[in-house]
This record gives sequence, structure tokens and C-alpha cells, in this order.
Amino acid sequence: MPTVILGGGIIGSATAYYLSETHPPGDIHIIESSSELFSSASGYAAGFLAKDWFSPDVASLGELSFGLHERLAVEYGGVEKWGYMKGTALSYDATIKRGSGSQGDDWMDRGGSRAETASGSSLGSGMGVPAWLTVRSGVEVERISDVDTAQVDPLKLCRFLMDTVISRGVRLHHPARATSLVTESGTLTGVRIVDLVSQKESIIPCTHLVICAGAWTSRVFKDLFPSAQVTIPVSQLAGYSLVLRSPRHTLEHEQQTYGGRCHAIFTENPFSCGFSPEIFSRQGGEIYIAGLNDPDMPLPSRAEESRNLMDRDELRRLGAVSTQLMGRLVCEDAGVTDVNMDDLEVLREGLCFRPVTDRGTPVVCRIDDDLLGDGLKTNGHGGVFVASGHGPWGISLSLGTGRVVADMVEGVRPRADIKVTQEQKSITLI
Repeated sequence: MPTVILGGGIIGSATAYYLSETHPPGDIHIIESSSELFSSASGYAAGFLAKDWFSPDVASLGELSFGLHERLAVEYGGVEKWGYMKGTALSYDATIKRGSGSQGDDWMDRGGSRAETASGSSLGSGMGVPAWLTVRSGVEVERISDVDTAQVDPLKLCRFLMDTVISRGVRLHHPARATSLVTESGTLTGVRIVDLVSQKESIIPCTHLVICAGAWTSRVFKDLFPSAQVTIPVSQLAGYSLVLRSPRHTLEHEQQTYGGRCHAIFTENPFSCGFSPEIFSRQGGEIYIAGLNDPDMPLPSRAEESRNLMDRDELRRLGAVSTQLMGRLVCEDAGVTDVNMDDLEVLREGLCFRPVTDRGTPVVCRIDDDLLGDGLKTNGHGGVFVASGHGPWGISLSLGTGRVVADMVEGVRPRADIKVTQEQKSITLI
């Protein structure tokens, strides 16, 4: 039952991880076009995990995935290997209106805060305001959740998953691109790929094709299935990020002050800056900030080209807000505030493209043979599957999605209720 996975990000790696637990070595192939692995959202995301911050459509998948993250961390030492930490979520200024949690990801379109989706989370005693967060007079900080949230370093988690599947015999082809399908009597039997360095072509046998190419998913599907009766409603959202280090958040703070736990801070347009920063402390004394997005930035051909699209003015804008939120408060008198960023060290600048959908929920489904076009069909045990469009929740939902896709490939009942995302409204009929 040879399986080809198009996309070597966290969804592809997680799918290969669960498939490789039972499949023979060499039966699973990952095709990744980027010369640098994890050079888009999988490597540049925040790494925030939540159990029950999701709309009803995704709630089962979110719960499954959160449990799999915890189980994987316990089994393989995730605390040490990819910075798995339980944590506390806070809202900055407490003006966020949390409702039923059924809004999907429409807060992204409105420039709002992810904390709006946290209505189902429990409150507890937890931790106070972290010392690295600059809180002025008149600003309120509200605790959202002390339980059922966590943090990982997504790049380290991706590397662990990929290293593990390769050690199990999964074949990684990169940089390489799938150029066409191979058929026999109208039935899918393989995928033709090209090595993007040597330009050498080869054919990989394939009965199961999984397309999980992140923001590039709809483009990959259209290239391989130009006559399909459907399009995949996944588009891109570019977002900037910074990884910082603060003298107010050292390893000593991390271990002794916070007991090895992390903080997630969700704001809503502070200082009228025009966007809603999200800030996450991560293992090793690092602080990650993002939230400045560009919905009009075009998708490059390959993920590593994103660095050439960085707007220095936008990075300075994110840096200025970082100063306001995390800089050293020099003085605050009669409403006059002076904040200094001289003691904040920028470790990494990032720009990546998240795969998003208009519905705010991911596309996780098998495409019916009669929608593939040109009379193409798969054999009785095969199929074409799509898993993308997770928006800001790609890392949080990654393991659950990989488990569910592996279940579908293996022909068993998925371990999360995804009947809503498998309906025809998950894809767009032409």
C-alpha cells in the first residue's frame, strides 16, 4: 500500500509518523519542494497548543491532538527535545469579548485576538503576570486559562518527527516536486517527481496520495488534477514574527519563578497599533511575538523564498510594538511613559505563510474519485486525501490531523469526529 505525501511540514511529518508505526519500511514517501525543511509556518509558528479553544466543527480534532502532544512528550522526552511546557494564557487589557467559541477563525479577518475562542477553558489559581511583560497603569491583564494549554518549539518538534520517520524507513525526497500522475487503465498507480537539484525524473509507486502542502496545497492539487471538478479552498496569509530574549526572562526565571511553565499573552490592538500581537514564552528563555499579518502578500514558488519578501518597515513596526509590550519601563509619571528596548535581543526574524480557509476550519478529507477529473480513479483500497487550511492552529492540530489522515489511509474509522470537514462544503465544486 505505497503512500506518497506531498508536503514535508508538520502535517506531512505527523501523517508519516503514524503511518510508519505499522507500514513496512520504504512504503511511505515524503516529497518536499523546499531546499530547507520547515522553512514556512511549520518552522516559524508560535507553537501554542490548546485543547478546547475550537469551534464545534474542530473540537474533537483539537481534543485528540492535544492528548497526542502530551503523550508524545511523555514517551519521548518532549520537554527536553522540543520544549514541551504546560502554561497559562492571559489576555492583555481584558477588553476581549469571549462568547460561545463557535466563531471559527473569523477573529483573524477582524484583526481581533485568538483569546476570543477560549471560552471553554477552565480558570484556576495559576501564575501571575510574567515579569517580562510591561504593564502600564490602566492596563488590565486577565487570566484566560491555567489548564489545557501548552507550548512547543515547532521547529524542534518537526525535526523530531522527520528524524523519527526516516529512522523507520520513510523516504524523504527534497528538494523535489511532483510533476504528474502515473496511471494504468485510468487508475492511479504512481507519481512522477523531479529532483530540483539534478533535474532527474523518477516515478514513485502510489495508491494513496496525501496532499498537505500548507499554503501551497490548492496550487499543488490544481497542477496534478487540472480537470478536477473541485478546487481546494486553501489560501495563504503571510505573517511576521520575532524571537526575542529579555533579561527579565532568563533560564532562572523559567525554572524557579515559573516552575518550568510558560505564558501565552493575547492582546487586542494595544496602543492602536493596528494589529493584535500574540506573545509566547518558550523553553530556553526565548519569547516569540507575532500577529502582524499581510493578507495581500502573494505566495512565492517555494517556502524559502519568503525571506526575500520581508518588508523591513513591517519588521520595525513589530519591533516597536515589542518595545511597548516587553521593553524596560524607564519611567511612568503623569501619563508619560518611556520604554527602552535596548535590553531586548532579537534572535530571529521570520515571515511565513499560513494556510487558511474562508470557513476558518481545516480541510481534512478524501476526494471522491468522480471529482478528480479525466475519469481518473483510485483502486479499491487507495485514494486522494487533502489535509490543510489549519490557519493559526497548524501546530496544535498537527498530531491529531496526522493520526486522522493515517486512519483514513488505512481504511479505519478516524479517531476524531471529522464528519463536518469531510462534507462537500469542505471543498469547492466548480
